Amino acid sequence: MERVSLSECEPTEAAEGVHLALLAGADAMNIQHFEIESGAVVDEHSHPHEQTGFIYEGELVFLTDGAEIVCGPGDGYAIPGDQPHAVENRGDEPARGVDIFSPPRANPAWQE
Repeated sequence: MERVSLSECEPTEAAEGVHLALLAGADAMNIQHFEIESGAVVDEHSHPHEQTGFIYEGELVFLTDGAEIVCGPGDGYAIPGDQPHAVENRGDEPARGVDIFSPPRANPAWQE
């Protein structure tokens, strides 16, 4: 078993105002912490990995399939692999949560 503390993780700014930290990785999935500042945008993208997540602070707007889906504290979400999606923080405070990817994202571009 591996124990990883968020306080020991060095976040990477994957896009302006978007901070990601890999918390734990395994053979079938990995989990990353995110903090998305007010006004920050994750441009539309897709990846082969299924992505599930949970927001514990703040609010995010997910844009996918022509819809806007608002998720806030206590909300979980699931994005199928290869589904184009974007994310915006339109609120006044940072949004924080975790994402789980399966299969794991080996060396995601944001880590480079």
